[in-house]
Amino acid sequence: MYAAVVRSFDSAAKYEMFETPNPDGKHEILVDVVAAGLHPRVRSQANGSHYTSKEELPLIPGIDGVGRLEDGQLVYFVAPDTSFGTFAEKSVVDLRRSVPLPEGADPVQIAAAMNPAMSSWVALCRRVEFQQGQKILILGATGNSGQMAVQIAKLLGASQVIGAGRDQERLHSLPALGADAIVSLVGEPEEVADRLGEAASEVDIVIDYLWGKPAESAMVPLLKRRSDRSRKLSWVQIGSVAGPTAAIPSVALRSANFQVIGSGQGAVSTAGYVAELPALIDAIASGKLNVNAVSFSLSKVEEMWDAPISHEQRVVFIPTK
Repeated sequence: MYAAVVRSFDSAAKYEMFETPNPDGKHEILVDVVAAGLHPRVRSQANGSHYTSKEELPLIPGIDGVGRLEDGQLVYFVAPDTSFGTFAEKSVVDLRRSVPLPEGADPVQIAAAMNPAMSSWVALCRRVEFQQGQKILILGATGNSGQMAVQIAKLLGASQVIGAGRDQERLHSLPALGADAIVSLVGEPEEVADRLGEAASEVDIVIDYLWGKPAESAMVPLLKRRSDRSRKLSWVQIGSVAGPTAAIPSVALRSANFQVIGSGQGAVSTAGYVAELPALIDAIASGKLNVNAVSFSLSKVEEMWDAPISHEQRVVFIPTK
């Protein structure tokens, strides 16, 4: 079969012939891959930097996709935890990690949106006791996952969604996606923290794609301005775009009902992720979430791997010859 193959963590995947993998588990089958998204998680998989990396080469990247079963049924699936991912003409699927697509669903839209949408959806549905009417701050709302998180927070019933980010153009596009307020993260750290404290002190949940200094400097200002510090504030750490570590002041944990938790592989079981897939697929397929996908033949993988693409777009590869 043809596949995108990584033979060095220092170079992009290359389109070449590769031996077709064989299903060997009780619930595994081989499917034709219809579409697979080039997510940031795929890039970190391909360069060996993701915390789940096993540093095994050669590697076929791709962590999820849409496949076609022998009977023609389209399914969304999460790839097994092996070195053989979804950037190939065929992929092994564990049926326990797959969900049938509703009739009429666009495979490219599903492949583009599921991964960036899943982080905030699973965080709100599995990691915190989110209730309709609560208020949410999204740190890093101008990234692809952050923009999706704005939409998902509103869709799930948040009464107020505050988007915070650095990209000014994308920041000002967030109200059209459902943000009730926006906060610029450009400026001196103290000024930014003060703006966040003023705008978001009454939120119930923070969805954090940044971590690092932005998180570190914002925690205390948010807590100090709360009208009732005994009302829980849940800080959900999902991404670390701004840095892998953040110093959490001890006073933040003692002076308020404040919890910091993570959401990701390991924090949520595979079964937990799969249980959320049908509802999320329905939301995407029914047009409740805005998706900006651009598709390319998988044969162009090396050309498109580092090509300049708008952060508002999600690249999807279609394994056609």
